Amino acid sequence: MSTPPRRMRSQDWFGRHDSHGFVHRGWMKNQGHPAHMFDGRPVIGICNTWSDLTPCNGHLRQLAEFVKRGVYEAGGFPLEFPVFSPGESVMRPTAMLFRNLASMDVECALRGNPLDAVVLMAGCDKTTPALLMGAASVDLPAIVLSGGPMLNAWKGRDRMGSGTHVFKAVEAVKAGAMTHAQFEAAEAELNRSAGSCMTMGTASTMASLVEGMGLALPGNAALPAVDARRQALAHMTGMRAVALAREDIRLSTLLTRQHFENAILLNGALGGSTNAVVHLLALAGRAGIELTLEDWDRLGRDMPCLVDLMPSGRFLMEDFCYAGGIPTVLRVLGDRLHREAPTVGGSTLGEIADAAGPPDGEVIRSLDAPFKPLGGITVLRGNLAPLGAVLKPSAASPHLMRHTGPAIVFDSIEDFQARIDDPALPATPDSVLVLRNCGPRGYPGMAEVGNMRLPAAILRQGITDMVRISDARMSGTAYGTVVLHVAPEAVGGGPLALVRDGDLVALDVAARSLDLLVDEDELARRRAALVPFVSPYKRGYERLYVEHVMGADQGVDFDFLVGGSGAPPLRDSH
Repeated sequence: MSTPPRRMRSQDWFGRHDSHGFVHRGWMKNQGHPAHMFDGRPVIGICNTWSDLTPCNGHLRQLAEFVKRGVYEAGGFPLEFPVFSPGESVMRPTAMLFRNLASMDVECALRGNPLDAVVLMAGCDKTTPALLMGAASVDLPAIVLSGGPMLNAWKGRDRMGSGTHVFKAVEAVKAGAMTHAQFEAAEAELNRSAGSCMTMGTASTMASLVEGMGLALPGNAALPAVDARRQALAHMTGMRAVALAREDIRLSTLLTRQHFENAILLNGALGGSTNAVVHLLALAGRAGIELTLEDWDRLGRDMPCLVDLMPSGRFLMEDFCYAGGIPTVLRVLGDRLHREAPTVGGSTLGEIADAAGPPDGEVIRSLDAPFKPLGGITVLRGNLAPLGAVLKPSAASPHLMRHTGPAIVFDSIEDFQARIDDPALPATPDSVLVLRNCGPRGYPGMAEVGNMRLPAAILRQGITDMVRISDARMSGTAYGTVVLHVAPEAVGGGPLALVRDGDLVALDVAARSLDLLVDEDELARRRAALVPFVSPYKRGYERLYVEHVMGADQGVDFDFLVGGSGAPPLRDSH
């Protein structure tokens, strides 16, 4: 005897035979939906971060049509809706300021509408965690579809990476090795198709971790945005969303501790973005999973970097796609992963890995012959970062991994921009650049300004890296020996606020330490003289943000959003 299909959540809206049902069905029919679309079939939301102001996501409006095809084919009813889209490339002061806002938008839209499952359409880096954070708080069946990376960029026969070559071009102009005309020409050369950064920046990192966590179908991370196979993937994603709704496979079943540990291991293998740290910590908080910086350090400590991609290496996401993408990396990782972890497609992670091809030995390497010996995120502690700081070894210079040098302190990014190229700046290759007041509250939003460019005088000496320390973040496309996310941040009274020009700062990556070599009595005197932070924001979202945002070590989420409240029956609207 067959089991009758379960009653869909959407029937609390569309299955009623009263004035409320009349209103809910009737107004939807003005868009041409026939009566049988309200017969109890799964209603699939298509949560779209398309926006002309988010170039990485500019093609998602067209891609959504392929999702709808899949939903219709599987017998569902697709309804697309927009949510706030924080685009990193043009939004000021930083898209990170609005990640939590976007997550609240998603949460309210999912909870308040007649949806049985949702396809989360993301691209630019903050949209992926924002959508997942909002969806996790509601815990409906959900599946992610990323927009995909841009095609490779070329300068002659040399690859250029989005973000990575922006920083290189700026340095080349400062060093006198590139003209302004060449600099302007590179703008179009770097961005020659729809899609997000084609380096292993934050957008590609998050799309990769989503696939590795089993929250998206295989191929989600690496298929180029303009590849017809991504359109087919969108179709299959729509079909799978209908199955998730019918089987009531909620997001919480795919956000277990096993899934988060797999993501951390995968991030190390990819040489992924440091931004993944704050995003996964925040997502874990929404999902009720205890995840800490110690987990990042423990799981990443001996994880080699297996993938030769910019900013750590030579290749780009298009090359990664042709080399097998995430499934091949999962195959290489083997038993290091929780292979039994379920995925949104119905198979286990191990089954996906077993079906993948072997590594090519160039773009994707083996564990026995990795691209770099260290790929995982390193967590540093010491009297300069008592709650932790992070560093990406795969993008750092080996000779600077143990370094002591005198500090040059900048109190804001504006202070840095005004003085960094001043010939009077007492900078040497041994100097440690310290930027503060750029954390979650201090900026606000913890902008990607931590990968401070080097002084022009240093660049002209042929020096390409220095130790840099801040309470800010950096772009996932950036590189260098950069210590980030120092917690607590300076405006919260963190030790970063106590550093003075000339103080010796000691970094020891192997020992996981970051220390200010100043005696405690002097630090106490400086601490007593600190002026308490006063927020300049008196109204609006910015005030809410500054008053409620948590530190980098806790994922930069709002204190009142930790945990979720599900999707309980809601009161009538009329």
